[in-house]
Amino acid sequence: MESAFLVSILEWAAQFQPFALIPPAIMYFLAALIVLWSSHRVGRVVMFAMPFLTVFQLVVMVAVQPNVTLALLDMSLVILRVDALSLLFALLFNIAALIGVIYAMHVRDRLQSVSAMCYVGSALGAVYAGDLLTLFIFWELLALSSVGFIWARRQPESMGAGMRYLLVQVVSGLLLLAGALYLYGQTGSLLFNHIGLDGPAGWLILIAFGIKCGFPLLHGWITEAYPAATEAGAVFMAAITTKVAVYALARGFQGEELLVYIGVTMTCFPIFYAVIENDLRRVLAYSMINQLGFMVCGIGVGTTLAVNGAVAHAFNDVIFKGLLFMSMGAVLMQTGRINGSELGGLYRTMPKTTVLCIVGAMSISAFPLLSGFVSKAMIVTAVLEEHYEWVWLALLFASAGVFHHAGIKIPYFAFFAHDSGLRPSEPPTNVLIAMSIAAVLCIGIGIYPTLLYQMLPFDMEYTPYDATHVLAQLQLLWFSALAFVWLNLRGWYPPELPSVNLDVDWIYRKAVPRSTAALLPHLSKIGERSALYIGDGFHRIGVLVARGLVTMVGQTTSIRLMAIYLLTVLMLYLLLDALIVLLLSLIHI
Repeated sequence: MESAFLVSILEWAAQFQPFALIPPAIMYFLAALIVLWSSHRVGRVVMFAMPFLTVFQLVVMVAVQPNVTLALLDMSLVILRVDALSLLFALLFNIAALIGVIYAMHVRDRLQSVSAMCYVGSALGAVYAGDLLTLFIFWELLALSSVGFIWARRQPESMGAGMRYLLVQVVSGLLLLAGALYLYGQTGSLLFNHIGLDGPAGWLILIAFGIKCGFPLLHGWITEAYPAATEAGAVFMAAITTKVAVYALARGFQGEELLVYIGVTMTCFPIFYAVIENDLRRVLAYSMINQLGFMVCGIGVGTTLAVNGAVAHAFNDVIFKGLLFMSMGAVLMQTGRINGSELGGLYRTMPKTTVLCIVGAMSISAFPLLSGFVSKAMIVTAVLEEHYEWVWLALLFASAGVFHHAGIKIPYFAFFAHDSGLRPSEPPTNVLIAMSIAAVLCIGIGIYPTLLYQMLPFDMEYTPYDATHVLAQLQLLWFSALAFVWLNLRGWYPPELPSVNLDVDWIYRKAVPRSTAALLPHLSKIGERSALYIGDGFHRIGVLVARGLVTMVGQTTSIRLMAIYLLTVLMLYLLLDALIVLLLSLIHI
């Protein structure tokens, strides 16, 4: 009966075949233009309608299986490829867009609204891209559109954080372009399928994906950019940027054993930072790296169960991590504070937010009957089946760690712990509705995981609720909670103190600016000597660029200087892209 109903739905949807040929990115970009030039009310309606429109289009795509190809010079570009993997991530990003739009319904900021539409459109363009050049275009548009969420906070530190975030993302794009064109020169094809690590092209592309995914030593932008974004911006960013990278890894590097070791490292090292971090949104950023590690590890194992687990966990992570970011955003929105040392006792006046936050915390901690359990169980089981015993033990440690910093620390220090004396009201109704939708999805998927399993890219049979796994997970959670209580009673748990974690971002926030500042007089002299030959105009531009380099990697910058620097960087970037394309095309010829 159920299959007959689905067949009838698909037959009806097939009538709209021309609609399936329109790239959803184009529709979101048009929506961004409408939002930019229309009233706030019209913009809200358009933003709310877009996820429903593109989900309907997704149903039509399932029915007709479109494949849109364009010819560019002697290259074939697949701008719309529909398969199980792309459809799942497209559905995920539309769900995230709907929740994010509802969450931000009270915000009257065109910069954030336009950024949101362009951001979601770029993500959909990336997951539907069937070739590496199309992927590159949307890869860069992701960076350009998402930086608006950081700058929209309109604080001095957010300006600097946005510039550094943009620089990192542009570097990722350049590596992707170089790898794609190198691969084209070798194979004569740009199709985005399995790439592997057999040559330089694969390594360049892997590093490009790794930057966006937050590989160890490449993760600094996550812990800096996400806390610097607006409340609504952090919700959108947490859902999309890194998950596009997970999609790309699943598409291009499935079964590469190196990813197993990278992934397990990602699950473990953020725990130590998160435990001592005071900024609760930064704690969630470290927690994101931890959860990404599970996904990367599953992709590296490469079996059907492991890859399905990684993809399922990406789906669930968007929802429960989004719920936690929405909860902390609500706290920041109502109190103006986000440090654990300045919060506490908020459950008295924010009970609904407290309960919803706890649902997200329990889900990310993989409590049975919640979404995190059913996807993490797949990854852990797959790792053990492939005889990665020490990796399995490390994942158990990481699971206990995430329960400590995300499952306990976030709700405990925000809503309980000591009484901060703050008595804020609940956030706006639209915020509570968005959080409630995410909470319902966390519970629904946990109770009925078959709903998610049916959408996964590979067919499989898996039952997460076997006695062995349930009992093992409950024991893990019980002893982790016991350890937290014991450490607190003994006074040994790291207190929430105003502090700054020394992470890899220190290199480009502090070390590089100081080194550049020391070289600036020499750079100025070079500029002055160059001016004798190429004119005073070039000298002025050179000085501005040199100063922009210092301010870009520093903590503060003026808007005017930032704009000039950004324009200069983008011009140089486009020039470099053109040169790379020209040189590699000549090599190919």
